[in-house]
Amino acid sequence: MSKKISGWILGALIFTNAAASEPPAADSVSEKKSKPGWLEKFTLSGYGAVNYYHYNWETLTDKRDAIDPERLNLYLRYNFNDKIEFKAEIEFEHGGTGSTMSFDPLEEFGEFEKEIEHGGVVSLEQINLLFKVNKALNIRLGKMRIYLGNASKLDRPVLYFTPYRSELENTILPLGWYETGVELSGDIALKGDQEYPKLSYKAYVMSGLDNTGFSSMNWIRRGYQTRFEMINANSFAYAGRLDYVFGQNSEVGFNVYANNPSPNRPKNDFKQKSWVVYGDVHFTYFKHPWRVAALGMVGHIQNSEALSTANRNLSNNLDVKRTPVGKMAAGAYVEAGYDFLSFVKKPIKQELYAFTRLEWYDSMLKTQGNIFNNPRYERQVYTVGLNYFPIRQIVLKASYAWRLLGSDQKEDTFAMGVGFSF
Repeated sequence: MSKKISGWILGALIFTNAAASEPPAADSVSEKKSKPGWLEKFTLSGYGAVNYYHYNWETLTDKRDAIDPERLNLYLRYNFNDKIEFKAEIEFEHGGTGSTMSFDPLEEFGEFEKEIEHGGVVSLEQINLLFKVNKALNIRLGKMRIYLGNASKLDRPVLYFTPYRSELENTILPLGWYETGVELSGDIALKGDQEYPKLSYKAYVMSGLDNTGFSSMNWIRRGYQTRFEMINANSFAYAGRLDYVFGQNSEVGFNVYANNPSPNRPKNDFKQKSWVVYGDVHFTYFKHPWRVAALGMVGHIQNSEALSTANRNLSNNLDVKRTPVGKMAAGAYVEAGYDFLSFVKKPIKQELYAFTRLEWYDSMLKTQGNIFNNPRYERQVYTVGLNYFPIRQIVLKASYAWRLLGSDQKEDTFAMGVGFSF
């Protein structure tokens, strides 16, 4: 605990130093008038997507088609000055019903209580302050997006091909991953004052996962703490990212993540260490008329057999899967798209990408002890589709995915949607 406290104190001293480096306020009236008005310090941006899905699954023969107003994300920024920026993100998701849970330890055996908060899921995904010391060092405090893999950076619908992002990153990892803590980040130029190439890094100390939500199908994805009003913080997580950036949305790099989620469970009912260690290598290349992306990941959970036994006895009210947890998970994908309107000699603003993606992932790559390694959780997916951009900020999408499970069952999905970014 003393190390954690020392770290927070050191961070606070750095932030104070950053704020102190702000240029002194202007004394003359003319200098004050030259500053922008307070409204000019605000910026608003966002993106959204609405999708349609048609299913032909052997695993669920009566699975219904679906229309999903997937999300609307709004970003609000306010620049206090050149050194300090406030950022908030609000997400409106699915148009469903939102609820939260709380745990009452004063009941005889402890009681989980669920409360309906509002119609429609509205989440404050980010609220943080960024202290800009210099290009090589920035410090962010608060609730923030965690940049692991490709999906965290290519999150706007105009930046990914399928109506809903890669299956690998969407199925076994938290996709919209936000945690509360401290982020250090920066860019190091490699060729004088040129923007590219450069090294870009991020390092995090932040809130961790809750392993009551781990499962056979989704590995650690449902361990992301969203079920309760408050986030348990008995165990912090640590992560880092390093990229070689050679162009806009073009980079190659790796991530690492580590956390022992056991102390973050709602009850103190599992005391063994259960470290989650995850790593990936990722690549993106956006150079018109090509877009290419690839990712490979592998992860490990300590004492997964004991964890599976403990989770099997969880309360029904906790609303978790209670299925066995894989010791190891892994996956990889590669995708490429080409703008066929680039063949048109007359310059036009529209784009038409044809793309394909090959994907493999297994949330139970290895199991421990007597845990059954269920082959249905190994998945191979082949996807093809089109993206039409009438303008750069709007995209119309269509795709068809053939999914083959390790149990020799098939799940085919046709999807189409519209996305925008501003």
